[in-house]
Amino acid sequence: MERVNLLGADIDTYNFDDAVEYAKSKRGQVVTINPEMLEYAQKNADFANIIKNAELVIPDGIGVQLGLKILGHNVKRIPGIEFAKRMLAEFEGHPVALIGAKPEIIQKTVENLKKEFSKLNLVYVQDGYFADTEKVLHETADTKPELVLAALGSPKQEEFIYALKNRLPQTLMIGVGGSFDVWSGVVERAPEIYQKLGLEWLYRTLKEPKRFKRIFPALPLFVLKVLKEKWS
Repeated sequence: MERVNLLGADIDTYNFDDAVEYAKSKRGQVVTINPEMLEYAQKNADFANIIKNAELVIPDGIGVQLGLKILGHNVKRIPGIEFAKRMLAEFEGHPVALIGAKPEIIQKTVENLKKEFSKLNLVYVQDGYFADTEKVLHETADTKPELVLAALGSPKQEEFIYALKNRLPQTLMIGVGGSFDVWSGVVERAPEIYQKLGLEWLYRTLKEPKRFKRIFPALPLFVLKVLKEKWS
């Protein structure tokens, strides 16, 4: 395995299938990294440490793929939503925990996943609107899942998984962002052509114009930072 550095974070260079096999055997924390997370890691040492100690860091966002390309690394992105869905298939029949999203979202997610995976073995389901994190950490660990998908948004989901990791050292844990929103059917995923071109962010921005302020000027500034790193 080769890891390459982008703005201070080491990112794995596996292709999709190799990343799946590595995650299955290694277990631990998987970070599906995007430019916003890299930006936050530069400002927050604790979050940077979480990324540093993750067992697998995969390039989720197209911005990360572009940044690595600028630095001379031809690494394909691994969409976190697809990686997590593949893991549900790989762990079908094994104990699984789902944590995050609104109560109605995770309820619908569970319904849809049970239709898709007939042997889905859910041992713990918790929405993301909890106040007592320690209680949820304890309950999750107590059910001994082999796969945990946390849809709490970044950095909360990475921090939650990092806190859980020592209690479940043999468990695979992935931060999945807004995946439950898509799996529930509440949010429509971008058409395949957008997915193949790595332009899902553009599709979502067109559907939700309020996201524009979050992406711009963040994405151009991210590219400029990478260029500065290359030239230095």
